[in-house]
Amino acid sequence: MIKTIFRNTFLVGLSVLIVCGALFFGLQYKQRMDETYAALQQEVSYAEKGLMLSGETYLSKLGDINRITWIGADGSVLFDNETGVPFPNQKDCPEVKSALQDGEGKAIRKSESSGETTMYCATKCEDGTILRLSRPLSAVRYALYAVSPVLWVLVLVLMISVVLSFRVAKQIVRPINELDIDHPETNTYPELSPFIQKIREQKLTIQEEVAQREALRREFSANVSHELKTPLTSISGFAELMAKGVVPPEKVQEFSSDIYKESQRLMMLIEDIIKLSKLDEEGIGPDRENVDLYELSAEVLDSLKPTASKTNIQLEMKGTHEEVSGVYQLLSEMVYNLCDNAIKYNRPGGKVEVDVHSTDDKVILSVSDTGIGIPKTHQKRVFERFYRVDKSHSKEIGGTGLGLSIVKHGAQFHNAEVSLESELGEGTKITLEFPKMAKEAPKEVKSSEEKADPEKK
Repeated sequence: MIKTIFRNTFLVGLSVLIVCGALFFGLQYKQRMDETYAALQQEVSYAEKGLMLSGETYLSKLGDINRITWIGADGSVLFDNETGVPFPNQKDCPEVKSALQDGEGKAIRKSESSGETTMYCATKCEDGTILRLSRPLSAVRYALYAVSPVLWVLVLVLMISVVLSFRVAKQIVRPINELDIDHPETNTYPELSPFIQKIREQKLTIQEEVAQREALRREFSANVSHELKTPLTSISGFAELMAKGVVPPEKVQEFSSDIYKESQRLMMLIEDIIKLSKLDEEGIGPDRENVDLYELSAEVLDSLKPTASKTNIQLEMKGTHEEVSGVYQLLSEMVYNLCDNAIKYNRPGGKVEVDVHSTDDKVILSVSDTGIGIPKTHQKRVFERFYRVDKSHSKEIGGTGLGLSIVKHGAQFHNAEVSLESELGEGTKITLEFPKMAKEAPKEVKSSEEKADPEKK
C-alpha cells in the first residue's frame, strides 16, 4: 500500500512539475521572441535614419549581428551584408508586402538563402525602398540558456518530492497498520471510524455465516446419521432374529423382503448423498451437450408409468421440443425427482402434468400435480436436505428427502432458476427456467447448379 500511495503521490508531483516547467519555458520563449522583435524594430528604425542620411555607406559600416537587406520598391535587392549569396526578388516575401502596404512588416519563415528559420522585421523608407533586418530563430533558443539554472531547481524540487511522497505514504499507512480490529475503541484517528465500522459489520456477517454453516453442517450430519441408522437398525434387527433362529419358517421370506427393502433404501440414500456431494464440488464429469427437454421428460414419464398406475395417477406431457445446454444424466435426475415427488404426494386418481415451452430468452419446464399441496410455512424449506413436511407420511411413501435438494443444486449447475407454487389441498407446481441457447448462424444453401458443378460460383 505504501508503494501505491508513494507512486501516485510522486506522479502527481511530477505531473505538476512538468506542467509548470512547460508553462515557464513557454512563457520565457514567447517573451524572448517579443523582445527580439522589439529590438529588431528599434534597430531597423535607426538603420533607416542612417541610410537616409549617409546612403549605402552607412549600411556597410554596421556590424554583422543582424542580417541587413535593402530592397527596392520593385523587390530587387540593393544591398545585403551577406556576400556570395544569390539574391532573388523579395517582393513576394510576406514582411516586404506588409511593409510596402502598411509601412511595417514582420514574419517568421525559412530563409531561402540559409535554409534556417528566421525572424524578419522590415520598414518602408522615405524614398519608397524597404530596409529589412533579420535574425535566426535559434538565437532566441540560445537566449533560453540564460534561464537553464531553473532546470536544476526543478531537479531539486523533484528530489524533494520523492522524499516527501515517501514520508506522506508512510504517515498515511501507519494508522492503518497500527489499527487494532479487536479493540476499535483504541482508535485515535476519527477518519478511520467509517472503515472500522465497515470491518466490524463484515466481521459480524462472517461470524453469522460461519455459525449458520456450522448449524447446517450439524443438522446435516444429524440427519444423515438418523437416515442411515434407521434402515441399518431394521436390517440388523431382522438379521439378528433370523440368526438366532427365532423367526418361524413362514416369516423368513417376509423378513428377507424387509431386509431387501431397507438395504435398497440405504443404497438410494447413499447414492443421493454422493450426487449432492458432486454437485457441491461441481464435480460433474460429462461434458455439456444439447438436450431436448421435451424428449427427456417424455422418457422420464414413460419410466414412471408403472409407479403411477398403482394409484391410478394420470401422466400428461405437453408443450414443444426445446433444447438446452446441459448434462443429460443430471437433467434426467432432476426431472425424475420432480415427477416422482408429484406422483408420491398426489391423490389417488390424480394427475401429473409436465409442460415444456420457451419465451424470448428462457426455456421453461414445469411439473404440476393435483396432490396434497405444501403449506405456506414450509415452502421456503422444501429444497433443504432431508427436510420433510410430514415425516410420518414421508416414511410411508419412502424416499430419501434429498430429491428436491438435487433439483435445486442441479438448477444452479445449469444456471437455471427454480420456483414453487403450491396451495394446500389443491396441488403443487415447480418450474425450472433455463437460459435459452444462442442460435447458430444459418448455413449457406447451395443452388442446384452449384451442387452439380462445385467449381461454378
